[in-house]
Amino acid sequence: MKQKLFRMREACAPLLATLLATAGLMALSAQARAADSDTQQIPICTDRPTKANVPCTVPKGQWQLETDVGNQIVDRQPVTRTETLYFTNPTIKYGIGTRTDLQLNWAPDIRIRTNDRATDERHSLSGGGDVYVRLKTRVFENDRVSIAAIPFVKAPTARTGIGNGMWEGGVALPVGITLPSSFTLTLGPEVDALANSGGNGRHAAVVNLANLSHPLGSRTTFYVEMWSMSNRDPSGTVKQSSADIAVTWLATPTLQLDAGANFGLNDATPHSQVYVGLSRRF
Repeated sequence: MKQKLFRMREACAPLLATLLATAGLMALSAQARAADSDTQQIPICTDRPTKANVPCTVPKGQWQLETDVGNQIVDRQPVTRTETLYFTNPTIKYGIGTRTDLQLNWAPDIRIRTNDRATDERHSLSGGGDVYVRLKTRVFENDRVSIAAIPFVKAPTARTGIGNGMWEGGVALPVGITLPSSFTLTLGPEVDALANSGGNGRHAAVVNLANLSHPLGSRTTFYVEMWSMSNRDPSGTVKQSSADIAVTWLATPTLQLDAGANFGLNDATPHSQVYVGLSRRF
């Protein structure tokens, strides 16, 4: 019984720590906030919850937290089953200009559990993830279309087995299009420069997605998405694709809760991913 309680406490500790830290940030922000009240009434705009980025940026001088509260990825292969758990996955954003924000992402606790179904051998691995730094700038916008550029770099801070130990980067170009009847279409072309699996050189990976969203009332929005990636490694091109759904609820103009699920459409893509999360602007 003591061992079970210890394991439960160990599993919940990272989540509890993150929730306490988030609560602390909210409390400090409430005391120190000097932002204009009109700005605080502008609804928060986030890159969560789907795989799509959006062209909007954080207002100048303000902070924004976007994070998973729980995230489970299941990859079923003929012989193995791999489960990846993110207890949190925070992205911190800061508005450095009227059209630009700076973003930092790092998952502090990732746990990977692999089960060989032929031999029933089980392996587990845990640790922090790689660090991602992104700079988003809105480069064009009018009443119907907005476009942003998001160059990013990944620093190899994760241990072997969680990360590949290589510097990588890329650029995304999210396009938001306002459609009739309150629909919004988001397109997400992206090109990444990834390390070759052989250890030398780089190759391109091309990402494409189409995301359609529609409000369900004044506070809730529903999303459907089709996503694909072509990873053109010299050892062989790997193509992945998924169908994704998500929903957001705007609790206040600066606090958003979300949930979603992604479903792999081929054997190279994880079978399923489910998550819940939140976003808060300070």
